[in-house]
Amino acid sequence: MKELSIYELNQRQQYMMQMRPLLKKHALFSDGTKDYRSPAEPKENEQVTLRFRTAKDNVDIVRLWSNGQKFVMEKSESEGEFDYYQVTIQLGTENFSYYFEVVTGMLHCYYDRMGVSQQVRPEYNFIIVPGFSTPDWAKGAVMYQILVDRFYNGDPSNDVKTNEYHYIGIYSQEVDSWNKFPASFGVGEFYGGDLAGVMQKMDYLQELGVEVIYFNPLFVSPSNHKYDIQDYDYIDPHYGVIVEDGGEVLPQGETDNSKATKYIKRVTDYKNLEASNQLFAQLVEEAHKRGMKVILDGVFNHCGSFNKWLDRELIYEKELGYATGAYISADSPYRNFFHFYDEGQWPYNGTYDGWWGHDTLPKLNYEGSRDLYDYIMEIARKWVSPPYNADGWRLDVAADLGHSVEYNHQFWRDFRKNVKEANPNAVILAEHYGDPVDWLRGDQWDTVMNYDAFMEPLTWFLTGMEKHSDGYRQDMLGNYQNFEGAMNYYMTRFLTPSLQCAMNELSNHDHSRFLTRTNHKVGRVDNLGSGAAAQDVNKGVMKEAVVVQMTWPGAPTLYYGDEVGVCGFTDPDNRRTYPWGAEDRELLDFHKEMIRIHKENEAFRTGSLKLLGGDYQMMCYGRFNREQQFVIVLNNDEVQRSMKVSVWAAGLNKETKLEQIMYTTRDAHSVAPVIYEVHGGYLNISLPAHSSVVLKNIG
Repeated sequence: MKELSIYELNQRQQYMMQMRPLLKKHALFSDGTKDYRSPAEPKENEQVTLRFRTAKDNVDIVRLWSNGQKFVMEKSESEGEFDYYQVTIQLGTENFSYYFEVVTGMLHCYYDRMGVSQQVRPEYNFIIVPGFSTPDWAKGAVMYQILVDRFYNGDPSNDVKTNEYHYIGIYSQEVDSWNKFPASFGVGEFYGGDLAGVMQKMDYLQELGVEVIYFNPLFVSPSNHKYDIQDYDYIDPHYGVIVEDGGEVLPQGETDNSKATKYIKRVTDYKNLEASNQLFAQLVEEAHKRGMKVILDGVFNHCGSFNKWLDRELIYEKELGYATGAYISADSPYRNFFHFYDEGQWPYNGTYDGWWGHDTLPKLNYEGSRDLYDYIMEIARKWVSPPYNADGWRLDVAADLGHSVEYNHQFWRDFRKNVKEANPNAVILAEHYGDPVDWLRGDQWDTVMNYDAFMEPLTWFLTGMEKHSDGYRQDMLGNYQNFEGAMNYYMTRFLTPSLQCAMNELSNHDHSRFLTRTNHKVGRVDNLGSGAAAQDVNKGVMKEAVVVQMTWPGAPTLYYGDEVGVCGFTDPDNRRTYPWGAEDRELLDFHKEMIRIHKENEAFRTGSLKLLGGDYQMMCYGRFNREQQFVIVLNNDEVQRSMKVSVWAAGLNKETKLEQIMYTTRDAHSVAPVIYEVHGGYLNISLPAHSSVVLKNIG
């Protein structure tokens, strides 16, 4: 056979390409949802069927590759514009990593979690961890975060009193005006919110559509935020029930908390502590009756200087039923719960290790104390077990725990084992900044608070603001390419079961309120003043953000008051009270509608995501499964914009109709049905300034 010249080879290739359709890369798709992986969360040693989508009659071969081994996939189905290929794999106990190869004529490409590629990219392979699953109730669950002191005062008898104790240079203060803005340093300000208040507002939460209540810390502690735990065994009676009261507040000028007899009585009397725990159990029971779950905040990296194990403030020194604290004596049973730098300083040894050097936040010394480890593991089990039956833990600064990375990972493996043994349906989600992949391998956390793959990219695109309102970048505002790249990349850092229950927040207790970010004011309350947080805000942008929040993969999580227009710069200004009686009713009604839309459509909980395109200040994406298809379009510009976008890759026919189920503008929203037509796979749409639309495929 004669050797063909380069010219002849080129001619032959061109002829072959003309004889067949061009590869439609836009149609290529697979992910870890149940439409493309069955079962979606396979067990060890189970068979799993993996699927891949192409355009109809468009490719010759689809192969699945794993660890150098190839599996030829068979065409199993054709529907609408698409063909579906599948292969069944026998799993073992080890992780199964894979990608796809697509061949058409002399063309071929690869498909991984980042999409179509000309090269194999192992770092973006799909991964199955046999036996790993997240609770079904958490997937796409509508969560509601409550900082209890600022939500509702249901029992004034348990309110913290002015001068009840002294902490970080200030006396506790009972705030007498619910509408007062938080002080710039207000760790000791208390507005009186409590668990009784939450129970009295259960109807409100249910009508809003809340499925999960996430509480900031509830355990005994001296601050209003309670990330400085005093006693992990009990709910703070100031949030719970004070059965036995008495004692005196501190006189002005006195800072010795051993004389704060009213505080000591309230937080050490076991009648108060047991009654408060019982109230929490009742709250969880009531939530469960209403179909809601409850997540607790676990602060296990550090505790507080008031903690009974340390007792720096001498709260427990003279109280019956409490062992001597490690600060007081080297003979304390809690001596090794903390690391002391100077062994010669007892009694009253203040040389303990504090988290980031803060002596009010003693770092827990797990490596030095098996007893501490056992105690915290028991706490992990206790609160997700009867009679309390909490449904999971949110873990504060979880990556900081321990004195080494190796110990950190082992601790969370053990923590997971204990929690899941006590309550197999409990969720474990962690606060984490940066790449979480080392903790999301199926053996430690279920998921994280989703900063990288939700809050930050969306905030930059819609507002151009840093999440604390500490900076503004014009080049990030409306930058679709940046949004697309960040979302695509950071979502690859999650296993699919983790992504589906990631906590997708717009605001929380650590960052400025999202509505405030829409005003582009850079700074904090100290230099701008509290009033500036609500000036020049843009409700249209806020509604765009909520539309994305309720239609994006993950668990949409509202920070109390966001739904009614609460503003605020970063901590502590973001911890304003819920404005009962002064709510933004339009914003509240909009949230109720978007939550309803989210809950009624399974595609928003566990469906696939496809970014369909965008431009400066505009974006379009699809959420879909085999039964439902949605197209979401945003115009974040200050003027009306039009867009022609190819939408058929979201599982649509090229000739179809879309029905509007939500439409938002700066001043209003509507669920009135409006029909849009798709021709040749393209949607032509025009939207006014700062608006969004959710469209449902109706065929």
